[in-house]
Amino acid sequence: MTDRPKLSRLDLNLLVALDALLTERSVTKAAERLHLSQPALSASLARLRTHFGDPLLVRRGNSYELTALAVRLADHTSTALESARRIFEIQANWSPEASTREFSVYGSDYAFATVGAAAMAWAAERAPGVRFRFKLHNPTVIDEVDTRLRSVDGLLIPHGFLSDLPHVDLGKDHWLIMASETNERAAAGVTMEMMAESHWVFTYQSQTAFTSASRQLQQLGVEPRVDAIVESFLALPHFIAGTDRLGLIQSGLAAVALSGGGIRLYDPPFDATPVLNALWWHPVHNRDPEHAWMRNLFAEAARDLIVRRGLAAQDSATA
Repeated sequence: MTDRPKLSRLDLNLLVALDALLTERSVTKAAERLHLSQPALSASLARLRTHFGDPLLVRRGNSYELTALAVRLADHTSTALESARRIFEIQANWSPEASTREFSVYGSDYAFATVGAAAMAWAAERAPGVRFRFKLHNPTVIDEVDTRLRSVDGLLIPHGFLSDLPHVDLGKDHWLIMASETNERAAAGVTMEMMAESHWVFTYQSQTAFTSASRQLQQLGVEPRVDAIVESFLALPHFIAGTDRLGLIQSGLAAVALSGGGIRLYDPPFDATPVLNALWWHPVHNRDPEHAWMRNLFAEAARDLIVRRGLAAQDSATA
């Protein structure tokens, strides 16, 4: 016999209260968020404290802090709520034209500004009521990908970080070296010697968060001197313009990088491994027709994006 309480005996409304309390860290604010009276939410907090045998929220001066157990519960609570919401959103007969479903997708700002924006444009034409929630990923998301992908619809991330998960490829991109227009040494082109001697701005630098090009540099014997780590590709030009630093950016963001002025882009002096973009999801979504529609949407949007980039390159070459 198990000592765990049966699900039928649990009040799942407490899960909603728990999520609000852990997010707001205040009974008053949580009650306002849920449109409940403060005594009603205080009663829910009392029941939660009894269930977990833990105070969850502890007063410190004029505010509350989460206990160690509450911190552990926070991520699980939001994941459980999202999974429950998805269950009750499933419809026997679904059509994108009439749908108001929200799809949640993790990714970087690079992914959102390229294929994410392209997918949104296609969705606006085909399913005007459908909404997307684009959420920035972080190393924790990658480390806990099996759990995280159960409660969202997908993760936009290149090959090289995940395996053994269903995915659809979304085309290739290539790396460019970013330098300031004032960087006289880079004016004639970037060399391996220059890269080894220059200071850099990286977008990610950890065991599970990195770019393939930065990892390749190290494999070639170049140990970049990193002045700053900025977890945003779109912010990168602001840390390089007017300095002697270098950075790595995908060609898909070239127009964005150049739009603010003060930046030049160069082909790397080594055979940089291309970025093979993909949309990944948990197998639990495989038989969901709504999810299949979303996957096809991203695939078609990516193909259209590649065609438009090719036409733009041709126009630039003939200009």
